[in-house]
Amino acid sequence: MLAPIFYQQSSDLLGLCQVDSPVGRLQLTASAQGLVSVLREDQPSPVTVVVHHPDVEAVTTHLVKTATQLNEYFAGQRQQFDLALDMRGTAFQQQVWQTLLAIEYGHHCAYVDIAQRINRPNACRAVGAANGANPIAIIVPCHRVIGKSGKLTGYAYGVEMKQFLLDLEQRYA
Repeated sequence: MLAPIFYQQSSDLLGLCQVDSPVGRLQLTASAQGLVSVLREDQPSPVTVVVHHPDVEAVTTHLVKTATQLNEYFAGQRQQFDLALDMRGTAFQQQVWQTLLAIEYGHHCAYVDIAQRINRPNACRAVGAANGANPIAIIVPCHRVIGKSGKLTGYAYGVEMKQFLLDLEQRYA
């Protein structure tokens, strides 16, 4: 894990660090409440650095715990994450993301299945959009949602990464 930088976003202190993984370098962002995002390195990152803030220790703890659990996941030693999440999105997006957390390791489902689980059977496209907006890759397992036909569909982090994650989970399930 590369040393975190800290920046202010509204009244929140956020910390960002980078972690090398089999799918490339990942950027982790956390608040004092929990993990905010896991993005690919090519995503934009903030540049304002804050040195002194009372939440630095809490933010750092979330980043270290996330990096450790991601390493365990990629090594096949972890099937469930035990992390505080600070999911930021609309009420609908958060409902979809909470539903994604219930998809078991090594399993997958279709967008229509998620729409039915949230009692919005006609909202498949909205579910797809919420899935694509998921900022906490891997931890909130949007990679486990595939097309109804069983084909891989688009993935915000690239279809190659999606296939890698699904294959990894099949290997260790």
